[in-house]
Amino acid sequence: MCGIVGYIGSKPANHVIINGLKKLEYRGYDSVGVALVNEDKTEIEIFKDKGRILDLEIQIDKNIKSHFAIGHTRWATHGEPNKVNSHPHMSNSGRVVVVHNGVIENYNQIKKEKLKGYNFVSETDTEVVANLIELYSKIMPMDEAILAATAHLKGSYALLVLDKMDLNKLYFIKNKAPLLIGQKDDEIIIASDIVALVGYTDKYMYLEDMTFGIVMDDKIILKDFYGKELSSKMVQLQISCEEIEKGNYEHFMLKEINEQPTVIRKLIYNYTDNEKYEIDKNLIKEIKKADKLYIVACGSSLYAGYIAKYYFEKILNISIELCIASEAAYLLPKLSKKPFFIFISQSGETADCIKVLKNIKDKKIKTLAITNNIDSTMIRLSDYNLNLYAGKEIAVASTKAYLAQVTLMYILASSIAKTDIKCVKKKLNIVAMAIEDVLGNREYIRDISRKMIDSETVFYIGRGLDYYVSLEAALKLKEISYIHAEGYASGELKHGSIALVNEDVPVVAIITNKETELITRSNLIETTSRKAIGITIVLEEFANEEDDMVLSNVDGDLSPLVTSVVCQLLAYYVSLYKGNDIDKPKNLAKSVTVE
Repeated sequence: MCGIVGYIGSKPANHVIINGLKKLEYRGYDSVGVALVNEDKTEIEIFKDKGRILDLEIQIDKNIKSHFAIGHTRWATHGEPNKVNSHPHMSNSGRVVVVHNGVIENYNQIKKEKLKGYNFVSETDTEVVANLIELYSKIMPMDEAILAATAHLKGSYALLVLDKMDLNKLYFIKNKAPLLIGQKDDEIIIASDIVALVGYTDKYMYLEDMTFGIVMDDKIILKDFYGKELSSKMVQLQISCEEIEKGNYEHFMLKEINEQPTVIRKLIYNYTDNEKYEIDKNLIKEIKKADKLYIVACGSSLYAGYIAKYYFEKILNISIELCIASEAAYLLPKLSKKPFFIFISQSGETADCIKVLKNIKDKKIKTLAITNNIDSTMIRLSDYNLNLYAGKEIAVASTKAYLAQVTLMYILASSIAKTDIKCVKKKLNIVAMAIEDVLGNREYIRDISRKMIDSETVFYIGRGLDYYVSLEAALKLKEISYIHAEGYASGELKHGSIALVNEDVPVVAIITNKETELITRSNLIETTSRKAIGITIVLEEFANEEDDMVLSNVDGDLSPLVTSVVCQLLAYYVSLYKGNDIDKPKNLAKSVTVE
């Protein structure tokens, strides 16, 4: 959530900061601000406001020459979205200027115990940090003051700090919130997400928790929270500008939906090699030793976990417990004698998952992280990791990362079971071609979506795997169209939820299983007899003339990979017709880095 960019170099700093923040828009935000250090390094000019980056860009004084600046996009946690609560925040005297990602849980306690007599103009926890640093700066050097202030902070924080009395330095500090630093020649850029570095640096370093640093011109000093200097090692930046641009697509979401066949083929390429699976043998041994697997995830990753549970239980005959990360963070399920934990996250920075992961590590239980970000906190904390190879996902609503999670879990289960690799690859290649057929029929799906645009409620129904897809389909529609949507096990309709079915309510039935086809159709008829609008998504082998979307036949276990793409496109086109901001839906963030 939120976004941070800091820059020291030869380029106009306001351009670098604004461009960097634009690249972070996909993370979600409701206000934006920048602090520019003038060319003489004598003054700090702050521009901030509620709203979009483009609106703030107009307000920035173009006459200010600056090569040193910090910027921030805020997603409101403490205090409503407005100009006063926007970052950067300044201490009472104006000496300390701060931008902050994360949440300071004990900020009210610090106010009462440490900052009596200080005036606060905002409702934020960040202004408390600025004043706490100022308090200590009165009796010690600024670097020591920042560390002294940090000792009182409980929660998560990535901070950039300016000291008006010494504008030759940029201070930064990181704990439980992502922060990276990149360097090229005499330019240094610090950001909360790697995409902000693209185009400005070719090398970067992911900062570990409890890291404090100072940038002076082209020099970077790193220390731990106790003042001990740390070594630094830059690695090559792998993301290209093309990966974070829309190309010829109107929205990132549509681009990413269309990339899904390629994602499947990338996973086949990276995890298979002719006659064998390319997965860590030690990982496979650890999973085989377990008497129970626990899958921990949130949101779309949780719904991918439902399908993963099906794969592992069917293919490996091993018991799976699915855990909502935000619940497991405070109430773990009863553990078996030989547990193994799998964490699924698009970003690898999901705060709830990380909290559970740290708890599990303390118990000396082996863990696997499945993410789309090889530099993430979850990757570094886990014993084992698997990369989704989906490429950077910019749209807030996950599409290709979700599909990659499902695909990878199928490959992992198959590899442990030693399923014939040729058979697995053939099935997945057929799925990739079936998705291409769906993408080729986008306009037809667009026409179907017209049945949904004026609705206040939409239901998705199915059984087994189709029910799990219904959950994800409903989430996609909610996220970007703002229509209330629910996914139901179709047999549960008559146990209460059919009371909500009214005239002209769309009910989307997903049908991909021979055993449940007729009964799911019967459940749909229960709704259409009450004048609901029935919409069917069906594999070709079960289709009839009245079905709305008929899909090329694929292996039934892999049908979620195809039906979910149809549902993604339905959500996309409904949102398009409604004129919504598809890539940046309201109130949502791409990476949920706070609890």
